[in-house]
Amino acid sequence: DLLPACNGEITTMSFLQDVVDILLQYVVKSFDRSTKVIDFHYPNELLQEYNWELADQPQTLEEILLNCRTTLKYAIKTGHPRYFNQLSTGLDMVGLAADWLTSAANTNMFTYEIAPVFVLLEYVTLRKMREMVGWPGGCGDGIFSPGGAISNMYAMLIARFKMFPEVKEKGMAAIPRLVAFTSEHSHFSVKKGAAALGIGTDSVILIRCDERGKMIPSDLERRILEAKQKGFVPFLVSATAGTTVYGAFDPLIAIADICKKYKIWMHVDGAWGGGLLMSRKHKWKLNGVERANSVTWNPHKMMGVPLQCSALLVREEGLMQSCNQMHASYLFQQDKHYDLSYDTGDKALQCGRHVDVFKLWLMWRAKGTTGFEAQIDKCLELAEYLYNKIKNREGYEMVFDGKPQHTNVCFWYIPPSLRSMEDNEERMSRLMKVAPVIKARMMEYGTTMVSYQPLGDKVNFFRMVISNPAATHQDIDFLIDEIERLGQDL
Repeated sequence: DLLPACNGEITTMSFLQDVVDILLQYVVKSFDRSTKVIDFHYPNELLQEYNWELADQPQTLEEILLNCRTTLKYAIKTGHPRYFNQLSTGLDMVGLAADWLTSAANTNMFTYEIAPVFVLLEYVTLRKMREMVGWPGGCGDGIFSPGGAISNMYAMLIARFKMFPEVKEKGMAAIPRLVAFTSEHSHFSVKKGAAALGIGTDSVILIRCDERGKMIPSDLERRILEAKQKGFVPFLVSATAGTTVYGAFDPLIAIADICKKYKIWMHVDGAWGGGLLMSRKHKWKLNGVERANSVTWNPHKMMGVPLQCSALLVREEGLMQSCNQMHASYLFQQDKHYDLSYDTGDKALQCGRHVDVFKLWLMWRAKGTTGFEAQIDKCLELAEYLYNKIKNREGYEMVFDGKPQHTNVCFWYIPPSLRSMEDNEERMSRLMKVAPVIKARMMEYGTTMVSYQPLGDKVNFFRMVISNPAATHQDIDFLIDEIERLGQDL
């Protein structure tokens, strides 16, 4: 009944208006603190409660609208002010509008021919981001990729090509055994990238961190020398600006000095912490990032851009093109009537590539850099507020000493039954079960969500992260009260 069916205009407009009404109701509910963050059901319950199977015969449009309502009914409200589970939270209205627009335009990012405005906006936005990293005039290159893991993999791919360009044609058998270095608190995507590129996870050497989760430069240098003595070739150091769990920032200046000394590609994984470059108050935490050869920066995290929006920035122009281009003549014809430098598809690993830049560009136009700065400063202030409230509060223990550098606040909740116990193996084993039970109860009540995990020799603790500008002091107070309400009897 819908377009492009003959005379389908009225039905189409009516259907889409109904869809928009469903979406707008969901948006309003997302910011309503009296609504649940999640209407939790176990997988088998949800599977049995509704018929999700695909059929040979079409459904009516009324049934399709019901499917839309049902799907959103059980969706997690990631824009809810009390959703703290992931590094990407919030629901930005301009970003949402931009997402709707790119879906309607439904084009591909590989050539200027079919995405003229979007390609130009990617060019402008990436240059601005490189300026903020500190590269003169925003020089260099870059690409928006499907996420931080892929951006980090791009960095490994380009670093390897820079050192051994013959690997592109001849493969890993033609080059020496390569090794990469990253901190023991870094994101798992560094190892995943090494596996995907045929370098191997054993070739990723994990560098020790201090008690705050920052890479120790002296250990990095020691491990580089060790690797060289064994005949391995160090090709990349991946420093982290904002680790996933502790929110730690590696000492980039010291790492840059070591990379310069041993002629190793320096990559900075700023997927989580890169947004702090927007803040005059907090950007010092990335001092030295301008010396990196490549930087990952995910605006879909700290800057609240709707998923997905991840950028890889590369200091040397042309390198990404040389590394990845395949000269497909049916797509990248050399006799087009415009400047071919705007056909960016051949420098990407993907062929089909979603328009991710428009959300960021439109939000930046709407907020300005100062708007992003205020949003980020507010989230960091909320994290400090939480830290100050619980650091000396009965029933709480901090995972590490001192004020967090990012919005990650890591802590244990100690139920009354464990508070007088001496610190031994039995206490640890009981404490390990506390956070998972509280989290399960949070989800069943639907009141809030916050992440937990173990790390090294530390048993399960809460990792509270704040990237949602809708959150307030009252939401932090609510979280503390809710943890205590749900954990008192444990």
